[in-house]
This record gives sequence, structure tokens and C-alpha cells, in this order.
Amino acid sequence: QVELIQSGGRKVQSGDSLTLSCATSGRKLGSYAVAWFRQTPGKDREFVCSINYDGRTDYIDSVKGRYTTSRDDDRDTVWLQIYNLEPTDTAVYFCAAGRFSRWIEEYDQWGQGTQVTVSS
Repeated sequence: QVELIQSGGRKVQSGDSLTLSCATSGRKLGSYAVAWFRQTPGKDREFVCSINYDGRTDYIDSVKGRYTTSRDDDRDTVWLQIYNLEPTDTAVYFCAAGRFSRWIEEYDQWGQGTQVTVSS
């Protein structure tokens, strides 16, 4: 198993940019895909994007052009950069390790979540 430790969430203003980090502890990232999900109160956790061990990425349409995920396996860290933040980006963001997929069931290792709050 791989333990995921998240950081970077904070309160920001509309138009700001933000970088979330997801670092592994213990086991290396290796062949894991890492996905980012987000969740708002009363709603299911929503897939946002993922990056596979070979660098392939997958983004939902609504975040293309504003969200970028990247990884550095030497540092066992994955990042999610969000540009031009909007109030609708407000959510708790989770990273998760597993198989490259949009399905939440394919990810079995989860970070603790980090809150992003965007004010207008």
C-alpha cells in the first residue's frame, strides 16, 4: 500500500492559481496511476483528472485548460495545478492511487483531502 499525504489547499480569490500536492509515504509511486477527485457538501466525490505511470493524463471536459496534473516519480509526488480559479472550484480535493480510470472503485489508496475555497 501507498500512503498519500496532501497539501496546498487554502482560501483564494477568483482568478488566482493554486497548486495541490500529493506525496507518497512508504511505498513509491511506481506503476500507480494517481487521480484527483473533488467533493462538495451533499454530493458524491467527482473525478477530475488522472495521470498514469507513463504520463498519460485524462481530464473531464469542464476543467480542460485550467487544470494540469503532473508527477515526478523521483520525488514520489503528484501535483494538481489549477489556474484562473472560480467559486465553482470550491471543494475538498482528494488524490487517490490505483489503476488509470475515471471510476472511483479503481482507486484504493486515498489522501486525507485538502480544502480549496474560492471567493468571488
